[in-house]
Amino acid sequence: QVQLVESGGGLVQAGGSLRLSCAASGGTFTKYEMAWLRQAPGKEREFVAHIRWSGASTYYADSVKGRFTISRDNAKNMSYLQMNSLKPEDTAVYYCAAREASVSYSRYDYWGQGTQVTVSS
Repeated sequence: QVQLVESGGGLVQAGGSLRLSCAASGGTFTKYEMAWLRQAPGKEREFVAHIRWSGASTYYADSVKGRFTISRDNAKNMSYLQMNSLKPEDTAVYYCAAREASVSYSRYDYWGQGTQVTVSS
């Protein structure tokens, strides 16, 4: 069973950049597809980005496409979310999540504790 720990959140001005990191432990990292989701105050948690186990395929929410990039380093058991051209509406708690590549459902089974990203205008 994999454990996930996020880092890299903080306060940034609009137009700035941040890189979030997710360290995975306790499992074979290449068994898992990785994702980032976020939850803004008073809103439901929403999907941001997803990456297949090999890193060959990535998927993004329309709201972040072209600005955010998800990646992974299987040798280091790490997943990343590079966030550029940040907007105030990107302010949220960002969660790293995972599910086994072999499952047929879309939910994520493993979650980190979240990291706060605040974008000031």
